Amino acid sequence: QVQLVESGGGSVQPGGSLRLSCAASGSDFSALVMKWHRQAPGKQRDWVATVTSGGGTVHVDSVKGRFTISRDNAKSTVYLQMDSLKPEDTAAYYCSAWDPYSSITYWGKGTLVTVSS
Repeated sequence: QVQLVESGGGSVQPGGSLRLSCAASGSDFSALVMKWHRQAPGKQRDWVATVTSGGGTVHVDSVKGRFTISRDNAKSTVYLQMDSLKPEDTAAYYCSAWDPYSSITYWGKGTLVTVSS
């Protein structure tokens, strides 16, 4: 079992920054493939970024150059640094963990980000 707890959401003006954190427990964090997703009101949940167990990263085109995913294995935490935020970034942000040993994906409960003037 993997437990995930997101934090760092809040309200920010356009152009501002936030850093989301997702703390994991219950497994070998260094082996997990970690992802961030987001779900805007009334829309489906979309993938935002991935960081592999080896530290490789990939981001959806709409956030490239503005968002950066990273991980700290010593702290069992994955981060999403969000800069130059836009109103269309408003969403609930969720982290997920894919365990390669069980092939199970675990989800956190999400943290809300609101970008508005």
